[in-house]
Amino acid sequence: MRLSNMITAVDAHAAGEPGRVIIGGVLDVPGKTMFEKMVYLREHRDDLRKRMLREPRGYPALCCNLVLPPTHPDADAGFVIMEQVEYPPMSGSNTLCTATVLLETGMIPMKEPVTEFTLEAPAGLVQIRAECANGKVRGVTFRNVPAFAVHLDTPVEVPKLGTVRVDVAYGGMFYVIAEAAPLGLRITPDEGRDIARLGEMIKAATREQLPVVHPENPGIAGVSIAQFSAPPIRPDASLKNTVVVSSGELDWQKPDSWTGILDRSPCGTGTCAKMATLHARGKLGLNQDFVHEGILGTTFTGRLLEETHVGPYPAVVPTITGQAWIYALTQYVLDAEDPFTEGFTVGDIWGG
Repeated sequence: MRLSNMITAVDAHAAGEPGRVIIGGVLDVPGKTMFEKMVYLREHRDDLRKRMLREPRGYPALCCNLVLPPTHPDADAGFVIMEQVEYPPMSGSNTLCTATVLLETGMIPMKEPVTEFTLEAPAGLVQIRAECANGKVRGVTFRNVPAFAVHLDTPVEVPKLGTVRVDVAYGGMFYVIAEAAPLGLRITPDEGRDIARLGEMIKAATREQLPVVHPENPGIAGVSIAQFSAPPIRPDASLKNTVVVSSGELDWQKPDSWTGILDRSPCGTGTCAKMATLHARGKLGLNQDFVHEGILGTTFTGRLLEETHVGPYPAVVPTITGQAWIYALTQYVLDAEDPFTEGFTVGDIWGG
């Protein structure tokens, strides 16, 4: 066999959301900051994302994280998040997976009962506090970048749906948030296809009608994820949600091509964005637990620590607590004659 370009990755999931973590095979990429490294990968090495996330090595719901040396002196490790159609500057479930993998593989020394360290994401520094026992990470709390609301209860005209009232908020990426009930949704697994289709429609309309740019980093622009909110089913939860992660580009002339995948977890950055809107409405105070239920019934617990500002926007500093589990350790290689070095997509599960 003629094999090359071996990559070592650990597969994990956080509350059901799969997050592959590359721990070997890529020494570093150019860039003075983790955000610049993310941009370099997006513009010059997108083959890595395609190789790891598309078939035959990946599948639509999978995310991938590349562990890199940090660029900030206060960080212990850096990571770049790769999803099916974008490189998000921050992701909660991917942070939980990456932190767990770094500790349980020994890349960062584990100290029981608590290990504290700092990760450098493209969005900024993320402080980690991991509860550990018997060599196992029992829970991870991360202090996220500030979250803020940009639009509250704003009408968006969505083709084929009409007027939909939405919030737009930043929790590490920009979310459009809509109530599920007016759209006939309860946020249950059997509604997955409808949720994904409606989420992609609302997201596309919001991107056109409500453009947004992060005031401190113009490279972070535009709504990239749709979130639906509903009353909880679990008695210990505050609200229920699901978010739609794009897995293909929209074409308004071809509705069947609209493709999206539901986050299997309660979504960490989406929870931060939702908490920012609740705080802006006076419905969630500081230092209160906010238990967010996902579509599988799993939960993340959020908490707002302090108020701040991001440019002109009142903002809050959130934390998210959750757990991740490792389920595979794999070495990926390239055969010199493999015709699918960057993977492929087929319309049966990937849409148009």
